[in-house]
Amino acid sequence: MNIDKIKKLLEDNGQEQLLKYYGELDENKRAELLEDISRIDFSVMACINNHQTEKNLKKIAPINAKSLDAIKAYSAEYREEGLKLLRAGKVGAVILAGGQGTRLGFDKPKGMYNIGVSRKLSIFGQLINNAKEVANEYGGYFHLFVMTSEINNNDTVAFFKENNYFGYPTDKIHFYVQDKEAICGLDGKILLCEKHRVAFSPNGNGGWYSSLVNSGLSDVLEKEGIEWLNVFAVDNVLQKICDPVFIGATSLDRSFCGAKVVRKACPEERVGVLCSNDGRPDIIEYYELPKELAEMEDENGELAYPYGVILNYLFNVHVLNAIISWKLPYHLAKKKVAHIVDGRKIEPDEPNAYKFETLAVDMVRNMGSCLAFEVEREKEFAPVKNAIGVDSVESARELLQKNGIKL
Repeated sequence: MNIDKIKKLLEDNGQEQLLKYYGELDENKRAELLEDISRIDFSVMACINNHQTEKNLKKIAPINAKSLDAIKAYSAEYREEGLKLLRAGKVGAVILAGGQGTRLGFDKPKGMYNIGVSRKLSIFGQLINNAKEVANEYGGYFHLFVMTSEINNNDTVAFFKENNYFGYPTDKIHFYVQDKEAICGLDGKILLCEKHRVAFSPNGNGGWYSSLVNSGLSDVLEKEGIEWLNVFAVDNVLQKICDPVFIGATSLDRSFCGAKVVRKACPEERVGVLCSNDGRPDIIEYYELPKELAEMEDENGELAYPYGVILNYLFNVHVLNAIISWKLPYHLAKKKVAHIVDGRKIEPDEPNAYKFETLAVDMVRNMGSCLAFEVEREKEFAPVKNAIGVDSVESARELLQKNGIKL
């Protein structure tokens, strides 16, 4: 797109400030700036004025789940179905690994963080070990897609290479970079992070599938006949990946989506709650759920909304392809973002910008049906979010050791 078309585009969208320093740039930097501008989806900026911060909770209701007892009773049948799909090559997995280990005091991709004690064991290494357990069970390897971000992609790919892909076949691992959205100030004006670069940020974990498709990797899904994708967050080191029992239960239930859940430890636990909303599956974030609903009890004195999601989902690819054109809602994240002001980069002391993020939880509602699949917290939920305390490195290490994993 040439400069005249760019000028017209910016005028039409009220974003002419992006060319403020154009006259100061050399030819290469001008080209980079024009390329950045051509990649902006200006329609996203409308979310600032149209953003709805709260979900309509008038029609929510508790959802039934496959309880631990029910799963145990039919585990052999579920496992057989899941293994059949795995052996047929119909299942793949996606690691959401775009984040850095900032909260752990680590300036590299979170997956590179060492959770070992007497030996080196990275989060990536532990996840691949979990994947290989299933691979060994059915005698093959499923395709594994690793979603990175622009900021951590090179480090992530290099780390896998340095570690010989942790013993996983290289032709089964695929890396792709998450799509981005422009960052704007609180006044709706898009920011520059350099005089010649637009400020962008990843578009949230709800962009995992559209980013995969945009990267060209949907060709792998089609060629290999992959019908299900198990999607999970990088930071849960006890994650069961492509769990055949989970896959089989979801398939036999004829649901288009499955979500692993744990029983909430207390009403105020900071996990999204899986429920029904106007007859469709939905996930209500902990900060959206009113106190009276969070504490509501059923006739047995148990929590009426007991199931918290752990960001381990199974999605049917055919349905994903049918709904990919449906726009997920953008959530506004108010952040501190360094940007150019009067020719100088400034580091703000207070939040000064909006980042636009989509969430995987919003995809669940679009799928139309979702099987809630209960798992044991101490066997499958050890998130590494903080350096110490709750959901920390130390709590994850303790749970790994309880599950017989040598650290």
